[in-house]
Amino acid sequence: MALIVRTRKRARSQHLLRSQAFSHAQARSQTMPFGRMPLLCSCERMKIKRANERFRIVSLAPSATSILCAIGAKNALVGVTKWCAQVAPVDGLPQLGDCWHMDAVEDILALHPTLVVGSVPYKQETVAKLLEQPLNFLAMNPRSLADIDENIHLLGKIVARPAQAEKLVQQMRREFAAIARQARTIAHKVSVYSEAWPNPRISSPPWVAELVKIAGGNMLVPAGEKVTDEQVAEAKPDVIVLAWAATGAKADPLKSYKVETWQDLPAIRNKRVHVVSDELLNTPGPPLIEGARELFRLLHLSSAKRNSAQSVVRSRRSR
Repeated sequence: MALIVRTRKRARSQHLLRSQAFSHAQARSQTMPFGRMPLLCSCERMKIKRANERFRIVSLAPSATSILCAIGAKNALVGVTKWCAQVAPVDGLPQLGDCWHMDAVEDILALHPTLVVGSVPYKQETVAKLLEQPLNFLAMNPRSLADIDENIHLLGKIVARPAQAEKLVQQMRREFAAIARQARTIAHKVSVYSEAWPNPRISSPPWVAELVKIAGGNMLVPAGEKVTDEQVAEAKPDVIVLAWAATGAKADPLKSYKVETWQDLPAIRNKRVHVVSDELLNTPGPPLIEGARELFRLLHLSSAKRNSAQSVVRSRRSR
């Protein structure tokens, strides 16, 4: 789901921002689960780009950047975040703040954008700075893979590339279907806890739960919500996946192994706490293809080892 907002009056922007702040970077007391924050109200629909018009987009959401580049609309981008280079070929474009931190809105205004794209959840103070300006602001708020498909189609329409957007949607669906077919050949379903942030403990967003299922696992705690150590302990996951937001692959498995109530979990006993680079799971766009592949690999490591061992035995017997 996504809404476009045009703001011209400060009073209007203040009215729109009656919501609690959320920041993955700090993830302290003022937090909300994925997708639970109210969306910005739509004040005025922005006109869809015509084929002969030059669009100027500032992307404060790596997911939007990855989608635009994948559908051949990189030339519409005039500014991105420092995180965008991890998921799309945008070297050379001006790097700005993001929906968590924005030092100077003037840097965005200097690029004369037709549209600024952000994402939910966001930091209230940061978005307030944007909404005080006469900017078109698109807040992307996907929760499911179907929502991500809708966002791809929306961006495709905005930049007059609907056919390319549909092609990307179909490509992602084919890739997920291929992984699902492979997963169905493995009898054992793996129970999984996937984590987006450790303190407060927040489970990975709902689309990750869908990817876990595609990869042959089951996410046994509510997705995209605050969870307790006890909830995870009761779920008894076979595998724990750590994809902490805005940390790359720097999540610390030792923190999981030290949780007192988790000591009897299969994932802890069998040393199956794995780190996935966060952009592969927390970027709702094309990077999820690689994320799903990585989930499949990690969930079925033991099966792969067993199959490999059995193949060696059969090979030796046939000699």
